[in-house]
Amino acid sequence: MAKLPVLMYHSVSDRLSESKGLTIAAEKLEEQFKFLAANGYTSLHFKELQGFLSPDQFPEKAVIITFDDVYVNQLELAYPLLQKYNLKACFYIPFQYVGATDDWSSGQEAIMSVEQLKSLNPNIIELGLHSFAHKKYDEISEDEVQEDFDKCKAFIKEHDLDIHNTLAYPYGKYPKKGDYNIAFFKSLNTNRIAYGLRIGNRVNHYPFSNNYEVQRIDIRGEDSLKAFQKKLKKGKSWF
Repeated sequence: MAKLPVLMYHSVSDRLSESKGLTIAAEKLEEQFKFLAANGYTSLHFKELQGFLSPDQFPEKAVIITFDDVYVNQLELAYPLLQKYNLKACFYIPFQYVGATDDWSSGQEAIMSVEQLKSLNPNIIELGLHSFAHKKYDEISEDEVQEDFDKCKAFIKEHDLDIHNTLAYPYGKYPKKGDYNIAFFKSLNTNRIAYGLRIGNRVNHYPFSNNYEVQRIDIRGEDSLKAFQKKLKKGKSWF
């Protein structure tokens, strides 16, 4: 089985002093992207995965780069770096907040507009789902989960967006046990979700053991380049 680290980013800042928690400084992000490019990593989109019919066809050093919440700062600061280092990434959209701000967090970070989302080169950026209302899936009912999917679909259709059916769970939360877990995964299948992304902080092996429990590695703003390199190879199990 091939190794596949999936990296998780959020906000990007042009100030090194703000590089902490879910916000990473563009200077540090460039350092990490430069490392990936210089060390032979192949960045992938989720839509490409099914094209690898066997582990032998998989890139020796594969990585998926993901950004949640489609902040405008990702467009302004991360997107040019992806272009500069010839890397691909996946951006996950909380559709209710498109063109507004992150009301679930600080309420101060601007979210991309429909026009900005459409301006992204699909060869570089694969767009995916981050729910409609940015609620935790393990705290809402089955009916509310379906209502959230229906609103996502309506938004996508109304604005003619090219969205891959990968879903990044807000906060990494989803029902993990019992009947609700079974029902939730059934709902994902019914709504034709190909991959569901949790956190987990481990390096995946592809093919995934469960397409709805793909683990992502949380890259923090305070991580040194050495810490990034270790996470890339081992996840956070080395802490």
